[in-house]
Formats: sequence, structure tokens, C-alpha cells
Amino acid sequence: MLDNPRAPRVKAVAKLATRGARSETGLFLLEGPQAVSEALAYRPQLIVELYATPTALERYQDIAATAVDAGVDVEFVSEEVLAAMADTVTPQGFIAVVHQFPTALKDIFAEDPKLVIILEEVRDPGNLGTIIRVADAAGADAVILTGRSVDLYNPKVVRSTTGSLFHLPITVDVELENVLPYVREAGLQLLAADIKGEDLVLARTNGVLDAPTAWLFGNEARGLSDEHFALAEKAITVPIYGDAESMNLATAAAVLIYESAFAHNKVSN
Repeated sequence: MLDNPRAPRVKAVAKLATRGARSETGLFLLEGPQAVSEALAYRPQLIVELYATPTALERYQDIAATAVDAGVDVEFVSEEVLAAMADTVTPQGFIAVVHQFPTALKDIFAEDPKLVIILEEVRDPGNLGTIIRVADAAGADAVILTGRSVDLYNPKVVRSTTGSLFHLPITVDVELENVLPYVREAGLQLLAADIKGEDLVLARTNGVLDAPTAWLFGNEARGLSDEHFALAEKAITVPIYGDAESMNLATAAAVLIYESAFAHNKVSN
């Protein structure tokens, strides 16, 4: 058992909470039984190291069995070591070191996508993680992050995805202008989510959402720049019927992404 919280290997794992260490190594930190379970189920070949306390492994015997089946070794660590490695106060008994695995832009559009989410300068880790989770739940084909968005492998982003990070293709560090030719060639309309846009209810009534779509979401505070707003064929806004000043980005994104999913998955009478 690894039981020295000041051991070099423990410090190396803990450093992955920083962007510099992640960029240098191409690795990232995964915490908790849910995230580890998803990585073992969907991307076991990317797991470099898997640590667990004896208590956690006994409690989650399904994870132990999946790790054995996937050929992933589990190393026992003390509670103190796990706490020293973790970015959270309560890592729940499991930590993994995993290879980063962004998808190339051309590979996303090679799969004939019908619903793609593009995020331009989304800075809040919780928002990014939640939008990825929503995109996964709604059956979106991919998520694309521009270079001005928060790091996909930030521990807070990873936790917020609750495993959806491993379920769908995600491209990172691209320029919005470089995405547009792919969007056009794939036959997707580019819809901007913006308060200046057409009412969502009207867009739904007019059948705008029926077409294959790339949704474009901007910064939490500033939205999209005028330049980027002009790139979209149409802008859509979620109406506010109460007294709220605005909607959280992830909440508005959830509504709009699911509206597209509903339109694309209509049940014939």
C-alpha cells in the first residue's frame, strides 16, 4: 500500500490539478467511483494509474471486477494519500490518472453529425461540464470547444460531466472560424443562442429546429461578440416569463439542446 502522502508519485498525481502539469504530461485527474466506473467501461485503455482505498474497493466490488476484466491494475492507497492526491475534499475512495483524448475536428464531421454543440469562450467549469452532460443526454453527436474556453480536463469540468466526458466526441482548442467550413459542408445550420434572437417558441412553431443544427453558445457574461454573432444564420433566445434578469448559460443551453433533440426525434402518428 502507498501510504506516504509526501511521496514523489503522490505529488505528481496532485499536480495534475494544474493546467501546466496537464499540458506537459497529456494526462488528467479523475476522481470518484462514478467517473472511474465510466472510464473503465468506455475508455479503459486510457487509464495510466488507478488508486483506491481498501474500504472503497470493498464497497464498490463492481469497479474491482470491471478493472480486472479490463486489465487495469488497482493500487491500494491510504486515506491520507488519497486526500493528498485529490482536488476535492472528499474524493470518495478512487483516483485515476488518465490520458487526454480530444477528437480531431475532421473526425467529428466525418460521422455525418446532426446535432453539434459549439462553445465559444465558456469560462465556468461547472457550466462546461453541465453542457457536456446535457449534450450526452440529448443524444448530441459532438461538442466543440474553442481555445478561449476553459480547459476540458480541468478537474471541476471533469467532475461536472459525471462521466459524459467518456461518451461523446469532444474537440478542443479550435478557432470558431475554422469550424464553420465543416459545419457548412455537413449541411448543418448554425444557430446562435442569444438574447437578441427569435423567440424559441416561434422557432419551434416555424420548424426551424427540425433541421440538422450546430448550436453556438458564447461567454457567460458577454455572450457572443458581434463578429461571431454575425456568423450564425439565425439567433434564438429562451423567453423569460417571470422576473429573473437572465438565465444561467448551462440552463439555457439545456433547453435549446433538448428542443433540437425533441425536433429530431419526433414520433410519427
